[in-house]
Amino acid sequence: MSDFLLELRSEEIPARMQAGARAELEKLFRRELDAAGVTTGEITVWSTPRRLALIARGLPEATEAVSEELKGPPVGAPDQAIDGFCRKAGVEKGDLEARDVKGRATYFAVKNVPGRATKDLLAEAIPAIIRDFSWPKSMRWGAASISTESLRWVRPLSGIVALLGDDVVECEVHGVTSGSVTLGHRFHHSGDITIGNADDYAMKLRAGHVIVDHQERQDVIRSGATKVAAEAGLKLVEDEGLVIENAGLTEWPVPLLGRFEEDFLEVPPETIQLTARVNQKYFVCEDDVDGSGAKLANAFICTANIEAEDGGARVVDGNRKVLAARLSDARFFWDVDRKKNLAEHAKGLERITFHEKLGTVADKVDRVAKLADWLVFDAKAPNGDHKLARQAAELSKADLVTEMVGEFPELQGLMGGYYAKAEGLPVEVAEAIRDHYKPVGASDEVPTAPTTVAVSLADKLDNLLSFFKIDILPTGSKDPFALRRAALGYLRLVQANELKLSLDEVVHAWASKPMPKLAEKLADFLLDRLAVQLRDEGVRHDYVQASRSWRGRPDQRIDRVEARARALAAFLGSEDGTNLLAGYKRAANILKKEDWHGIEGEIARTGEEDPLALVDDPDMRAVVEAKMAERHAKELSYEAEPAEKALMDALAKSEPAASQAIEAEDFSGAMAALAALRAPIDRFFDEVTVNADEENKRAHRLDLLAAFRAAVHKVADFSRIEG
Repeated sequence: MSDFLLELRSEEIPARMQAGARAELEKLFRRELDAAGVTTGEITVWSTPRRLALIARGLPEATEAVSEELKGPPVGAPDQAIDGFCRKAGVEKGDLEARDVKGRATYFAVKNVPGRATKDLLAEAIPAIIRDFSWPKSMRWGAASISTESLRWVRPLSGIVALLGDDVVECEVHGVTSGSVTLGHRFHHSGDITIGNADDYAMKLRAGHVIVDHQERQDVIRSGATKVAAEAGLKLVEDEGLVIENAGLTEWPVPLLGRFEEDFLEVPPETIQLTARVNQKYFVCEDDVDGSGAKLANAFICTANIEAEDGGARVVDGNRKVLAARLSDARFFWDVDRKKNLAEHAKGLERITFHEKLGTVADKVDRVAKLADWLVFDAKAPNGDHKLARQAAELSKADLVTEMVGEFPELQGLMGGYYAKAEGLPVEVAEAIRDHYKPVGASDEVPTAPTTVAVSLADKLDNLLSFFKIDILPTGSKDPFALRRAALGYLRLVQANELKLSLDEVVHAWASKPMPKLAEKLADFLLDRLAVQLRDEGVRHDYVQASRSWRGRPDQRIDRVEARARALAAFLGSEDGTNLLAGYKRAANILKKEDWHGIEGEIARTGEEDPLALVDDPDMRAVVEAKMAERHAKELSYEAEPAEKALMDALAKSEPAASQAIEAEDFSGAMAALAALRAPIDRFFDEVTVNADEENKRAHRLDLLAAFRAAVHKVADFSRIEG
């Protein structure tokens, strides 16, 4: 058994591509060895800006010889079929063997595949890996680049180290031949480094000032930045993404702390941090000099790729000058933007198209402002000052036309809040502008301030309704207008603030007229998102489906559907719930088999005209069926069996109790009322023959099951529950 080392060296690999490159290298390596029948042990993949490295442990010296058999056509088959089989199997017709298969002679091709040296397999695999490597962006280079058949790589490939044990695996790709020689740090090491085997690779590179393990470089940056900040009496603002990026930019990372002018701190801190992070890849620090809490300090931490003789003073000074220029731009944007108030900035939204079918951003703002006002004034969801909600909505997108947001789109909303505060607008308005995009993701903070909630809800609802109205919905993995994110944001706002919003009323307010189909489409989409959200909490999607009706129509209140689905999940997780579901399914199957429709069946059987029986509302039908069961109890032409009477009595008590609980939106109470039916329905099926020979008994018992089904449906539609 031997260890294998592969290093692919090139010019600088972009930091953002290195994680994907590591995964791609391992995937292609496994593909090649699996195809050759070589079992791989532990595989380690590393990356630096100038190299990808893979170490595979415990490879065999050679593959074992194997004998392969392929079954072919029967003897006597057309020559064309036999010749095709021989070509596929790679054998001559005279080499075929005839064997008996179920009494019929059949051709077999037997191939003896000799074992091969793993070294030879790797020599073929390495060029295939390099040629098939997939990069987000790649290039051709040199004289060969005039041909489209030439190699593509992220940057010019300059060296290959390939060692199986102590031996070089010889191969050649695009004029680059494999060997045992690599290069160390660009500045700290000159000359070649000869690698003996996989075990001394990392050690020899470290001696050449290269930390080849990307995770170790991340640790060096993380701990080093924390240390230099602490030595200056500061606290590092943690940024794991920046740690990973700096590790991808350096082979010998050295964190260094520098200072910038304090007057730059007049600019909002998020602007400084974003300028340092995005443009220069610097960390920032906080201090608490006056004890009033952590504040951004006039300090930055850059990650050098060298150990400078002067301790990094010149490196820090150069980075300070570059950062100062960037911060000067940010301060200029801050000063220029404040020369106009937000209302003046908002006029510029008339020049920005929101969508070709939906008008400008100014048009969107008008819709959002109207809806935010309605949410507070009419719907009382949330209950606040509708004038502040309208004002905040009208100014919510104004910062999109500012210089600062033009430079840093990530600051939209946040800068609007700062400008509103600087302008002297009410605190509620400034906060609503700042936070109205929230929550953005599943872990983002959810606003609770009434004005903010109103504007955030209105903004997300407008996105959803606007695109649904023009039939632009997410499909598969495509969601260009982030409608799934808007739906999740809506759900989290409703949940966190315990809002009771009927979507048909929302749509009426938004469109100034009833649009039931649009409301239904939006409700379906939101409930599908709700099912995804609740899945991790053990609330199955079919429980949500079973909870989607209210008084015979699709429920337009998402909060009510969620409450019912949660109660249903808890109930069906109990023994009573499980057994009642089994009883329900048995009753439903009998009624389906007998084509018995409850009150309609009674009308068909007796010709009775009961106006109540003709209504479409399932809840009203449930009431009628319950009354019918009660009437049958009084007018029975036979003496009911004890189990039959027990179910009738239980329905007479449970159905009203469940109805009362449903009206109060006490879904746990409604489930508890249903639980009282569990024992009677079990006993009924154990002791009563539903399809009795006597017609009056059979009809009454089927009606009784229909009444049971109706009572259950009033709480939840059990027919939608799977399993």
